[in-house]
Amino acid sequence: MKSTIPDTGVPIAPPAGNGGDRQEASLHGEILLRLRDYVVEGNIPDGARVPERQLCEMLGISRTPLREALKVLAAEGLIELLPNRGARVRQLSQRDLEELFDVMAGLESLAGRLACEAITDEEITAIEQLHYEMYGHYLHRDMHGYFQTNQRIHESIVAAARNETLKTAYANFAGRIRRVRYSANFARKRQRWAEAMREHEAILDALRRRAGSELSDILFEHLRNKRTAAIEHLTEPQEDAPASP
Repeated sequence: MKSTIPDTGVPIAPPAGNGGDRQEASLHGEILLRLRDYVVEGNIPDGARVPERQLCEMLGISRTPLREALKVLAAEGLIELLPNRGARVRQLSQRDLEELFDVMAGLESLAGRLACEAITDEEITAIEQLHYEMYGHYLHRDMHGYFQTNQRIHESIVAAARNETLKTAYANFAGRIRRVRYSANFARKRQRWAEAMREHEAILDALRRRAGSELSDILFEHLRNKRTAAIEHLTEPQEDAPASP
């Protein structure tokens, strides 16, 4: 699977210029982004310990900034911190996935309905641009780019709902299934990936027409289909999973 982390150690240098606090924040953000991508893209098996020394070498950083980033990923639900024993990737059961995806389906369904009541033309245009960018990643079989843009589309719809309570709840649950959402695209030899693209076409069409009830139903079914694919990928033999493009 494509990862933003290089194969050999390349230190992450802080940006040039003044402002130590800004440089530190930027460095922390880059470490967090790369580490999150590494975990989400399945480079560490479910339930496996996080190889801190290896990650420090790949990122060119010390243990302290790595562990700060791991704390954030633990808060997002991607990993579990073990007392005095490092961290491990959170492993979700089939029942966990069923419950989490159902909650996410409900949240996104509500977000779609509310977004159609409040979204601006400019926001729809921005989501359209993201959609075509995502389609380009799909055509080039760039799973990493596709997934990142896909998440921005869903987050944009949630933001357009203008409901901070909904936005907070969505962010809380989204982190827990981000890794599984990524891997679900590999189910059924990537048939799910093509299905997801067609569903996103319907999402965009309903959003353009501000058809709240229709968009709500589409988003709910979209997450339900993702749930089915995620569970299928979880239970299929590892050797049957397709290779990264």
